[in-house]
Amino acid sequence: MTGLQGTGDPDLSTAEQALRRLELTIVRRLDGLLQGAYQGLLPGPGSEFGDSRVYVPGEDDIRRMDWSVTARTTVPHVRDLIADRELETWALADLSPSMDFGTAAMEKRDLVVAAVGAIGFLSGRIGNRFGTYVLHDEYVHRMPARNGRPALYGLLHSLMDAPRGRAVAGAPDLAEAIEILASARRRRGLRVIVSDFLDPEPTLDPGLELPWERPIRRLAAHHQVLAVEVIDPRELELPPVGLVSMTDPETGRSRQIQLTPRVRRAYAEAAAAQRMTNQVALRRCGVAHLVLRTDRDWVFDIAQFVLRQRRMAHLTHRPPRSGATR
Repeated sequence: MTGLQGTGDPDLSTAEQALRRLELTIVRRLDGLLQGAYQGLLPGPGSEFGDSRVYVPGEDDIRRMDWSVTARTTVPHVRDLIADRELETWALADLSPSMDFGTAAMEKRDLVVAAVGAIGFLSGRIGNRFGTYVLHDEYVHRMPARNGRPALYGLLHSLMDAPRGRAVAGAPDLAEAIEILASARRRRGLRVIVSDFLDPEPTLDPGLELPWERPIRRLAAHHQVLAVEVIDPRELELPPVGLVSMTDPETGRSRQIQLTPRVRRAYAEAAAAQRMTNQVALRRCGVAHLVLRTDRDWVFDIAQFVLRQRRMAHLTHRPPRSGATR
């Protein structure tokens, strides 16, 4: 692993303005959509005790039993845990050649920077240290975890200024990058993988294990994991434009294809099958799954995801109504 290098002398004013706009978009719009204090992308367990509530058989861990309240009320109670603060949050940013593509409002690599920035700005506000691994060319670059706005700005500058990916023989794939992230023994926290989850040799059978499944399971055994899947609409369906020349960014191979209705239909079916395979695999891994598209409002999609996660967490830990039987 090595440090990620920029492209010569970047236009600092332009990059700074882009980062200022990104921060304002995240802090103002996302705060408004979430309607209140930010509590984390993934509401989950921690180590600090919170309020007590009625014990729900089959759902609650008896190790969290609040014996003092149980003794006073003669009704079993458990004590909720407040999500840990001041933890290290690590993101894996995929900047492989397949991310240098976009046919809508932005390229996929721009959406990777936006997603990492959103997680960094928001988690940084509650004291987390934020670090990143970057899959780029023949290396998996490591940017140490630091807190504070200047450190995050420096990290995002490096991502924005990174050269476009090259087709490199023997370059690490996503599975290897996740393995590196999982092998770093650190205290429990949030791990985020931002990628298109495209494999050079795609598996369309949802029952088969994908190359990156086992490393994600290993990662999820110790941390909360969020998989952010980045998609461009042209990866889902092709336009009716006749003869086109297509190049595989990972290998550099090119081929001319006549986009007949039959070819376009077969492509759409294969793309849908691959996305479904990814969805099923991530569900098997037991991780949260957020989809961001280059043709959609990514801030709104992140906000909707966070609100959905909060509702699910509330329903999971909601005590039974009076008179309910189990």
